[in-house]
Amino acid sequence: MTTHSLASLHHQYSFLKRLSNSESFHLPPSSLFLHPSPSSSSSSTTTTTSSTTTTFSLSPTTSSSTPTTTNPISFDTLKHHLSTQNFFQADEETRRLLIVLAGEAAQKRRYVFFSEVQFISEADLKAIDELWKQYSNNKFGYSVQKRLWQKANKDFTKFFIKVGWMKKLDTEIEQYNYRAFPNEFTWELNDETPEGHLPLTNALRGTQLLNSILSHPAFEGEEDEKEAEVKGSLRDNGPKPLTSLFPKPDYSF
Repeated sequence: MTTHSLASLHHQYSFLKRLSNSESFHLPPSSLFLHPSPSSSSSSTTTTTSSTTTTFSLSPTTSSSTPTTTNPISFDTLKHHLSTQNFFQADEETRRLLIVLAGEAAQKRRYVFFSEVQFISEADLKAIDELWKQYSNNKFGYSVQKRLWQKANKDFTKFFIKVGWMKKLDTEIEQYNYRAFPNEFTWELNDETPEGHLPLTNALRGTQLLNSILSHPAFEGEEDEKEAEVKGSLRDNGPKPLTSLFPKPDYSF
């Protein structure tokens, strides 16, 4: 029995030795193996064996983040609120429209970054502005606000005071603070409503968003027209040169 066991071991040893010396039995280096990726990607390779299928990630790709709008935007809701003098709802609808027009990222975030204002077309921003001016007797609108901002030399504190977004505090020293939304703002159109009071733009976290809106190419023409009017008025009503005060001498004698 002992002799039989030794013969069996010798046979197994000889078999393993022949197998290890065979040129057809080589393990590839570990660096050539693809390791399974837990995440999916746009490009993948599938290795199939007799019993399992494993997907391996090769080169993930990134998609463009440029906002695009495929569906046409309707301004009917804004027009309805403005035509019925419901300025609070019109302000809310204006904010919603800006988010939609700014792109998918703004829609998911539910507010607009100042850097996304550039994605809003001139036509759409002008359409919003024209509706505000039409139903407020040219008292509300972004172009109205831009004119007042220009008159304040682009000083936002002076502009906020002018349009009524800040209130004067009851203190010995003249001080101002932002009004509380929505109760301290004016949602009616009357003689006491400050010019440019609506639509509102949140400036509590900074003025970059409002700056981007008022500096949008949609309102460049408005600035040029106003500047031309001011320059023309100064030219017509300005002081006359001193030479015009004296008669021209006559040297014909």
